[in-house]
Amino acid sequence: MSEYRPPLSDLGFVLEHVVGYQEVAALPGYEHADLDTVKGLLEECADFMVETVAPTNRAGDVEGSVRQPDGSVVTPTGFKEAYAKYVDAGWGSVPFPEEYDGGGFPWSVGLAIQEIMGTSNMAFALCPLLTQGAIDALLHYGSDEQKNTYLPNMISGKWTGTMNLTEPQAGSDVGALVTKAVPNGDGSFAISGQKIFITYGEHDMAEQIVHLVLARTPGAPAGTRGISCFIVPKYHLKEDGTPGEKNGVNLLSLEHKLGIHASPTCVLEYDNATGYLIGEENLGMRIMFVMMNSARLSVGLQGLSIGERAYQGALAYAQERKQGRAIGATEDSPIIDFPDVRRLLLTQKAYLAAMRRMMLFNAVQIDHSTHDTDDARRTRASEIVGLLTPICKAFGTDMGVEVSSLALQCFGGMGFIEETGAAQHYRDVRITPIYEGTNGIQAADLVGRKLGVRSGASFLEFIDQMREILPQLDAAGDGFASMRAELGTQFDILQKTTEWMLRTGQKDPNAILSGSSPYQRMWGLIVGGWLLAKSAVVAATLDDASQAEQQLVLARFFAEQLLPQAGGLFGAATAGSDDLFALDAKQLLGV
Repeated sequence: MSEYRPPLSDLGFVLEHVVGYQEVAALPGYEHADLDTVKGLLEECADFMVETVAPTNRAGDVEGSVRQPDGSVVTPTGFKEAYAKYVDAGWGSVPFPEEYDGGGFPWSVGLAIQEIMGTSNMAFALCPLLTQGAIDALLHYGSDEQKNTYLPNMISGKWTGTMNLTEPQAGSDVGALVTKAVPNGDGSFAISGQKIFITYGEHDMAEQIVHLVLARTPGAPAGTRGISCFIVPKYHLKEDGTPGEKNGVNLLSLEHKLGIHASPTCVLEYDNATGYLIGEENLGMRIMFVMMNSARLSVGLQGLSIGERAYQGALAYAQERKQGRAIGATEDSPIIDFPDVRRLLLTQKAYLAAMRRMMLFNAVQIDHSTHDTDDARRTRASEIVGLLTPICKAFGTDMGVEVSSLALQCFGGMGFIEETGAAQHYRDVRITPIYEGTNGIQAADLVGRKLGVRSGASFLEFIDQMREILPQLDAAGDGFASMRAELGTQFDILQKTTEWMLRTGQKDPNAILSGSSPYQRMWGLIVGGWLLAKSAVVAATLDDASQAEQQLVLARFFAEQLLPQAGGLFGAATAGSDDLFALDAKQLLGV
């Protein structure tokens, strides 16, 4: 298994030259987060994650988290110690408000930290990720008392958090949940029900777990309109605010999974557990969407994180493994000298570069949507976040699976053997297109909710924004000509598809839902190609020939060899639903 090296050079380049971080650092409240400070912070983070978190990755996969007879959970060797160091170093607090002992840095910086931690050990990183989502929900909807009680300890990482949505009969259809919340008469509620797929619902790394639980109060409306959200701590709090007696929440079992073995995926039973309403009754879905939108971008980032780790392993192996002789060689050659292996590696690198730019561009828009002083810019940034979040989640995770598969292919037969680590990456990443809303649900959200913003003007304006790269490519020289031609073609196809979606959706919603996943993939490929082209254009103006060459080759390779897939999806995106529903289940079986 190869040693992980965080891509600090690319992270710094993207923040400085591609996604506009300098403008974020100029926003009120971020004066301390200048680019030089951020680069230094990321270097420290990289050292910490490589030394402390990355070494736990293998043990986490082999050992997994284990349920004990008393219902507690023991995490794999090194996890508890690594988490304690993580808390002491304060990495989880970086992107949260200073008033609750956070670092007060932009979300884009927090996302860069997430990438490095997720690449070091995704299963470990899931614990802080879920905690951050719970923090976000409390920041938006918690009372002052709730914020003061829970946030300082959660932001520090001393306490961890969870999301409790899913029940055995209520997966994607959250409105089918039946967990009850009955008033106790003292302002608290008695929570009873069963929740499944609860990441880090029980573990030994923190002294308190703050569960955020969706439940129904008596007489609540049916479906999602009648769901409320409650804080249910693992332990009741004593008067001094420290954990006391255990609350009525118990671990029934741990799931046995394809991957992320170290992350305890729990079935939890709530038996008259004491809970505290967040906000008002029946606002649970609105609160949970705050957590989920934050988590969806982070899950998209997980595809990038694991893909980066898989790619680095494949690159190292390709330089070491000798098989046959390349054209012109006089002795056995490392497989990196063969064209098809080069193609595999460059495909991985180009996808990863596109994904990193998309994630950080989205995060920068989040920062503008929350901190920009100009109302119009803040509103537009919020629209872009709405547009890009499902795309980032789906494209990042689909390509994470693809990159990890290509990395395994580079190993040949050894990739199928566990000791190389390639198989673990492939197993671990496969959950990412599924959880926090399957990628099909992301596509339905894209065309069902986001496409209609201002009657489609939000999407069309973003396409126009991307078109602004074309004259820059024209002026950049002959080396950029193929890039300019392909992007111009794909922008036209994307606009044509979007206009079809807008027309068709008014009369046949099922037709646009049928084409939503291909349409979503088109967006991912084209946004990735656009941001890589921006990278190449700006790199050509810098006094760094190596950087200029790297950015140009990646952008051109992506445009010529990967981006054409987008246009090929036009037929699938606009085909409608007739053929999808033409065969019944018996005909699909074909017997």
